[in-house]
Amino acid sequence: MSNIHVRAAIPSDQPRLVEIASHSVTAAQWNQAEYLKLFSLHELDAQSQIEAGTRPQPQSRTALVVEQDGNVVGFIVGRQVDDEWEIENIAVTGAARRCGLGSRLVGELLDLARSRGGKSVFLEVRASNRAARSLYEKWAFIEVGRRKTYYQNPPEDALVLKFKFP
Repeated sequence: MSNIHVRAAIPSDQPRLVEIASHSVTAAQWNQAEYLKLFSLHELDAQSQIEAGTRPQPQSRTALVVEQDGNVVGFIVGRQVDDEWEIENIAVTGAARRCGLGSRLVGELLDLARSRGGKSVFLEVRASNRAARSLYEKWAFIEVGRRKTYYQNPPEDALVLKFKFP
């Protein structure tokens, strides 16, 4: 049995996040600068808060990675705005798919959102992405809207899903 571990992403994970996303047709294809922002904004913001004599506030964006036998094989990125969260990106390497790792990442992010006062979590998913939709349905996400032609290459509608904490 392999060793599975979920942890907060660190700056040295950035190249691996880019690599994993580039091999996942359903992941948001961010440029490297977007991944770097996950780390630089938080570190700079926390440092400036410390220097100003205030307690650092939780970062608004959070990236978690899942490791299998010490190798990063997936990630999830969430963003908090007040008591709402959004899953912005999630991807798992091809060899590690269909092993429950995506579900583990979603569960860990939901736990984190709840611990930080989250009331609900939103996401967009391609209407044709049945595997992802099935995963989110297992976690009790429900469809609350549709964004026409939200995705490009190929053009496709996005379903807006919502999870509400009980």
